Amino acid sequence: MVVLVTGSAGQLGQSLQFIAQNYPQIEFVFCNSSTLDISNLNNVKQIFKQFEPHFCINAAAYTAVDKAESEPEKAYLINVIGAKNVALVCKEHNTILLHISTDFVFDGNKQTPYNEEDLPNPTGIYGKTKLEGEIEIQKTWEKHFIVRTSWVYSQFGNNFMKTMLRLASERDTISVVNDQVGTPTNAVDLAQVLIKIILKTRNSQLATSNFGIYNFSNEGQCSWYDFAKKIFEINNISINLLPIPTTAFPTPAKRPAFSVLDKSKIKNTFGLEIKNWEESLKLI
Repeated sequence: MVVLVTGSAGQLGQSLQFIAQNYPQIEFVFCNSSTLDISNLNNVKQIFKQFEPHFCINAAAYTAVDKAESEPEKAYLINVIGAKNVALVCKEHNTILLHISTDFVFDGNKQTPYNEEDLPNPTGIYGKTKLEGEIEIQKTWEKHFIVRTSWVYSQFGNNFMKTMLRLASERDTISVVNDQVGTPTNAVDLAQVLIKIILKTRNSQLATSNFGIYNFSNEGQCSWYDFAKKIFEINNISINLLPIPTTAFPTPAKRPAFSVLDKSKIKNTFGLEIKNWEESLKLI
């Protein structure tokens, strides 16, 4: 079974490479943006023709949330055109698509966890382009799993955890917002879930009714301040950590105040047990 992974240089792509050896039954093809530019339809067609994948994990995305506000065309090219191109070629090859999306498709005004039926209402360019990418996939190719996730971190790439550890080595005091609530997601946990979806789909010839949108993050919820506090605690770092409101740290793109995701659907459909975010953070 061949599984093609786009965006292999990103956090999720590297996490998939990290665990790939545990799945000898899968032949992984890892493509970074220089090998496979998803915004180039001919490039996508060429790679699919070469490897004939049974599944494609589209982990390629424009994820610079603030930069997207000043680079909307670039974000659109990758997150919308790119997603559509991958879906088109998946359809041509009857390849099942697993596409990664985000909690940023929501405005964060809800008080309870978001489920897959909640109406998206993105507030920034990043969220808007990711939502448009989802819509293009849904219009183009029915055999898809769109997996929305949140607050992704890992030992790979750039992320909040690594930023906190770097800042702690440079400063005595760090201020972190405490009024944005969500759930951290260990990218390795996300990678393992994607492979579980692939294996269960392959083995059971999953009913078409199971394709669609799913939420995945670790369990529990916290603020960015809580997340930082736990990172320092686990790493035995003593630092003066100050909670601040979002208003004290303005950014070009508005962040959702609440973006906890309800994971009931993915747990029930695929029989998953999901680790709590604090437990998962200790494993890195």
